[in-house]
Amino acid sequence: MGIVVIALSATPSSTTDDHNPTDDHLPLPTKRKEMPAFVGRFLAQRAQSCDKSPRVCRAKASPGPNCCNKRCVNVMNDKGNCGKCGNKCKYTEICCRGKCVNPSKDERHCGRCNNYCGRGNSCSYGLCSYA
Repeated sequence: MGIVVIALSATPSSTTDDHNPTDDHLPLPTKRKEMPAFVGRFLAQRAQSCDKSPRVCRAKASPGPNCCNKRCVNVMNDKGNCGKCGNKCKYTEICCRGKCVNPSKDERHCGRCNNYCGRGNSCSYGLCSYA
């Protein structure tokens, strides 16, 4: 009797084949460009025009005090504007104190900005005294 129940329960799923593959296409969600949580509508409008009014970059919620390519940035730590507008760091580098450095081997910025390894220690693979 247990075998009959299994056979009957398997039969309806195999006989109901009214599946239409064309109905499976759902519209893909559209990708919205979202602003960071700290940037309000008012600041976003003003940030786009910092070339005309650079003082908007000095607001508290601004990403940085400098205006580069109509965007507020901090040239002390921005990879695309390191030290000055338009100065891009290489892929393996980060911007620390306005200079492009390689954190995998820089002893003053080992692994991250301002991580000094100390006297007699070396930086390898972003770690102080690795070997």
